[in-house]
Amino acid sequence: MSAERFEKKKTIDLRKKHIGPSCKIFFSHDPIKIVQAKGQYMYDEKGQRYLDCINNVAHVGHCHPDVVKAGAQQMELLNTNSRFLHDNLVLYAQRLQATLPDKLSVCYFVNSGSEANDLALRLAWQYTGNKDIITLDNAYHGHVSSLIDISPYKFHQSSDAEQNQYVHVAPSPDVYRGKYRGEHLDPATAYADEVKDMVQRVHKKGGKIAAFIAESLQSCGGQVIPPQGYFQQVAQHVREAGGIFIADEVQVGFGRVGTHFWAFQLQGEDFVPDIVTMGKPIGNGHPMSCVVTTKEVAEAFMSSGMEYFNTFGGNPVSCAIGMAVLDVIVKEDLQGNALRVGRYLTNLLEKQKEKHPLVGDIRGRGLFVGLELVKDRLKLTPATAEAQEVIYRLKEQYILLSADGPHRNVLKFKPPMCFTTEDADLVVDKIDHVLTGMSHFPITFFTLCITAG
Repeated sequence: MSAERFEKKKTIDLRKKHIGPSCKIFFSHDPIKIVQAKGQYMYDEKGQRYLDCINNVAHVGHCHPDVVKAGAQQMELLNTNSRFLHDNLVLYAQRLQATLPDKLSVCYFVNSGSEANDLALRLAWQYTGNKDIITLDNAYHGHVSSLIDISPYKFHQSSDAEQNQYVHVAPSPDVYRGKYRGEHLDPATAYADEVKDMVQRVHKKGGKIAAFIAESLQSCGGQVIPPQGYFQQVAQHVREAGGIFIADEVQVGFGRVGTHFWAFQLQGEDFVPDIVTMGKPIGNGHPMSCVVTTKEVAEAFMSSGMEYFNTFGGNPVSCAIGMAVLDVIVKEDLQGNALRVGRYLTNLLEKQKEKHPLVGDIRGRGLFVGLELVKDRLKLTPATAEAQEVIYRLKEQYILLSADGPHRNVLKFKPPMCFTTEDADLVVDKIDHVLTGMSHFPITFFTLCITAG
């Protein structure tokens, strides 16, 4: 099984020597060396199996044979750019569009979620002729410069970062610890009114709104589920101001939410974004992504006179892989599995909430679930160190989980879509044992060191 070339220590030493120090690694005090993966499992150099609860990129399962075969077979025939005619490009665009509302009919294929969101901004600026962007607090949209500017999750981490004057940050529609919470009579309207007020303030200062951009469900922001009706009202306010709505599905698309193929559809059939971006799961680990928009937006982009060309975007191999991913989702009923297993997992976690005071909130849809740990359920004091303790103790039990959110206290589940009820039983049972143990011995010195440094 082992595909390692070096002893683990040498791999660590070479990484420190040749890889940028800002490229962080999981479990930095004792990193895992992964050499193989299959389905929802990953294997280290010793053959030890880990249950992967966090890898939403390997959407249909790590190294799925149908996806691997599709890529390999096409690679044997041809891989070239989209300036040549090839059926894979148009077939895949047609297949992808069939999952979306009719209005969203034009595709631009690119190579990463960051590329997709950067292109979405260019489309919005060209179509509207405006410059200002409204984003959500704790949002993350990618690593290129234009997206760091609209990603408070990132730029709030930098002590010397100055917020771009054309970027405006609206409150995250978090009904658990946000400005308007679950007891509010209409949190959707209250949060949408914040955007409406922001639009008016921008206009008073001479600005004009190009777009509102939001992850359909916030991931890095702590598995936040916007209240139903929020996007419709925001879209109305933004469009009345001359802007458009960009839905970022990079983390949560392709059936992960269970009830729908796209997470923006959770808001209701009456909501259709002007642009949808997708990435991560689209290629099951193969680097590809897509921007889908309306005919009107695409024609405005063309009117700039500048050709859009992407060397690798939409190449025959990527499109073959993309079609294979869509085939497996249907063939193995992975959207249905996300619904069934997701509900089962959520129910198990709700029982933990009844049992453990540290568990403040359980939220999610399908196989996108967050468990927020708090020290005090009334004050909602984030249990950040405790969340790190849980993650490290689970790692010792060969389960991979991570924590995120602005306070790093939300345990997030976004496993490959082949995750089973047995997997859910295993991980929740282990979490139960860890939380029970922590009630007697709250935090280890080791975890305090990790949290501090």
